[in-house]
Amino acid sequence: MFNIALNTFRELARNKILYLIVFFGITLIGFSLVLASLSLGQSDKIVADFGLAMVEVFGIIAVIFIGSQLLFREIEGKTVYLILSKPVARRDFILGKFLGFSAILLFIILIQAIISTIVFLIASTPLSYLLMASIGFIYIKLLLLFAIILFFSTFISPLLSILIVMAIYVISHSITTMTDMALRSGNIALYYFSKFLMVLFPNFEALNIKSVIWTPLVLEPTFFLINIVHGGLYLGVILTLTVLIFNKKTFEN
Repeated sequence: MFNIALNTFRELARNKILYLIVFFGITLIGFSLVLASLSLGQSDKIVADFGLAMVEVFGIIAVIFIGSQLLFREIEGKTVYLILSKPVARRDFILGKFLGFSAILLFIILIQAIISTIVFLIASTPLSYLLMASIGFIYIKLLLLFAIILFFSTFISPLLSILIVMAIYVISHSITTMTDMALRSGNIALYYFSKFLMVLFPNFEALNIKSVIWTPLVLEPTFFLINIVHGGLYLGVILTLTVLIFNKKTFEN
C-alpha cells in the first residue's frame, strides 16, 4: 500500500498541470494584496477571505482535473493489470492511491498556506488560529471530495464523476441553509429532507469557518473535534464502499 502511495506521489509530482495549479493559486493569493489596497477599512477581511477562497478553489481544481483521472488512467492504460497481477490486494491499491494523492494535496495546501501567511504579514493582517484552522478544514473538505470522486471513478466515467462531485459540493454547502429555511418557515417535510441530506452528504458548511474570523464568536474545542471526527467517519465509509466496489470490478484484457 505504501509503495503504491509513494509511486502515486512521485507520478503526480511530475504532473505539469499540478505546477500550473500551484502557480495560479499563489498568484491569486498574492493578488489579494491589490484588493486590500483598494478596500476601505476592511483590508484584513478581504485578504483573509480571498486568500482562503483561492486555497480552496485551486484545491478543488486539483481534485477535479488530477484526482478524477487517477484511477481512470490506470484502467485505460492497463497498468492496473500489471499491478494487480502481483501480490497486491485491491484494497491496498485503492488506499495507496488515496494516500498518494492526499500527500500531494497536503503539499499543495502547505505551499499555499505558507504564501498566505507571508501575504498576511505583508498586509499587516493579524494572524489568528482560525486562519490556520480554516486551512485545515479546507484540507479535510478536499480529502472528502477526492474520496467521493474516487468512489464514483470505480464504476462511471471521469466526466460524469466530476459533474456528480460538483453537485455534491453545492448540496453539501447548502444543507445548513436549507435546514434554517425549513425551521423559519415551519416546513416539516423540508426539515426532515434536509436532515436526510445531512446524513447522506458531508456538511461542508460546518467546515467553512472563515466567516467567523475576527468576530466575537468563540468556537469551542468540541466544535473542531466533532467536525474532524465526522469528516473522518464519512471518509472511512466512502473509502470502504470504494474498496468493496473495486473488489467486485472485473477487468478485461
